[in-house]
Amino acid sequence: MESPWAPLKNRWFLILWLAQLGSNVGSWMQTVGAQWYLVESGASPVLVSLVQSASLAPALLLGLVAGVLADAFNRRRLILGSNLFAAGAGCLLTAIAALGLLGPDSLLLYTFLIGCGVALSSPAWQTVTPSLVPRDQIRSASALGSVAVNAARAVGPALGGVLVSAAGPAFVFGLNALSFLGTALAVFLWRSAPQSPEDREQLGEALAAGMRYIRAAPRIRRILLRCILFLVPASALYALLPVAVNGHLGMGSSGYGLLLGALGSGAILGVALLGRTRKLFGDTALLGASAAVFGAAVFSAGYLTPIPLAILLILAGMAWINTLSTLNSAMQLTLPEWVRARGLAVYLMVLTGTQALGSVLWGSLATAFGYAPVLAGAAVVLLLVGASVVPLPLLPGTGNLDRSVPAPELGLEIESEPNPGAGPVTIQVAYELAPEEAPEFVEAMREVKLSRLRTGATNWELVHSVTDSSQFREVYDVPTWREYMRQEHQRLTGADRSNIARAAGLAREEPRTRWFLPAGA
Repeated sequence: MESPWAPLKNRWFLILWLAQLGSNVGSWMQTVGAQWYLVESGASPVLVSLVQSASLAPALLLGLVAGVLADAFNRRRLILGSNLFAAGAGCLLTAIAALGLLGPDSLLLYTFLIGCGVALSSPAWQTVTPSLVPRDQIRSASALGSVAVNAARAVGPALGGVLVSAAGPAFVFGLNALSFLGTALAVFLWRSAPQSPEDREQLGEALAAGMRYIRAAPRIRRILLRCILFLVPASALYALLPVAVNGHLGMGSSGYGLLLGALGSGAILGVALLGRTRKLFGDTALLGASAAVFGAAVFSAGYLTPIPLAILLILAGMAWINTLSTLNSAMQLTLPEWVRARGLAVYLMVLTGTQALGSVLWGSLATAFGYAPVLAGAAVVLLLVGASVVPLPLLPGTGNLDRSVPAPELGLEIESEPNPGAGPVTIQVAYELAPEEAPEFVEAMREVKLSRLRTGATNWELVHSVTDSSQFREVYDVPTWREYMRQEHQRLTGADRSNIARAAGLAREEPRTRWFLPAGA
């Protein structure tokens, strides 16, 4: 069994991973500083929860655009520029806090701006991982990416709590700004493989292509659904834990940091055991069990004393890493290269946007009804989420599809290449079938339909002749000739070609393809 730490043997994976770890430590120190500043100023639970929402909401607003930029432009420069922007916003926040001019509005504003820098770079970071490690290490690399977040959750809050008590919020805000500068330096020194500027998709068409892919990818949509189902109730813990610490736990900022550290420590332990737990349970059962364990910790945050709560938070950290690393690696392994950044951007939008909206929801309910009963309600929802893996499992084939891009055999003989912008292109594929093969053929064409729609088709239909029951036609449109060439040469993967070959293999003879453009194009 491959060691979960194997990707760290790659020099640049290690350097960039350490840079991410340092940046995440800084972000968690800032979160503690910001939330505790509001708690000590007597802010309501909903205002405290808005710190998390302000840091995560940019991913919901900018995530898809960031994914398009990461697929279309130089990812290294995008990461570098985004981290410099976040560092600049962090420096301004530090200066305002040091001058004693900080208020709740300005705190949330600069937290949002820093979040914008993080959101713009996140899809590019996610896409870099498969280029740094072999495919058989992607699951481990994904888990280590989660370790960079959760190890920071173990160290950052505890360290942040101590530093806030000793030096005040401005000091931890400054350290966070420095962490972004450190990440920018590491990325500046890294020399990534050049991205070809040839045939670069325009922003609008890249955005449309990404959305078409998600709509026609049931495995991806199921991963996103599992993410939403878990994170809506799970976000209650992070939103309301500082309120509980200031309430019945009575621990102060250092105690809050230590409890968040327990969560992070559990996540690190979870990575060490991830291979064994995944092998023992399987991905879908692991998601269900993790939701139930996390629910127990959410409930305990409203009622238990610090020591038993800390023990359950360690288990919750393991459940958190099991869930997010399973979903993240499933996305990484299921998405093809051409749309990976856009698909991961949607995943990150769901991941962070759900937490941001969930934080507001639970904070508002806690303001109205008290934090303890609201945490109990969120725990019940998590138990239901765990049970929902029975009717809503990860779909077969998730993470195991052939994502190579075989060369097409179009049989296209034309005197001159059409204008790349000409379109729409209508493609007709004629099939002749024996009557007994028709039911199986129609079923096989359901997968072909999804393959065409994922890779560029705007509509698709299968028709048959009313005079000859053996004759079928597949008819679909692609917006432009350029998009059709991309579909055939860059987007149809080995799994897609297998779907098409399975259907074509049921025909009596080789299917015949015809291409049509509007008259005069």
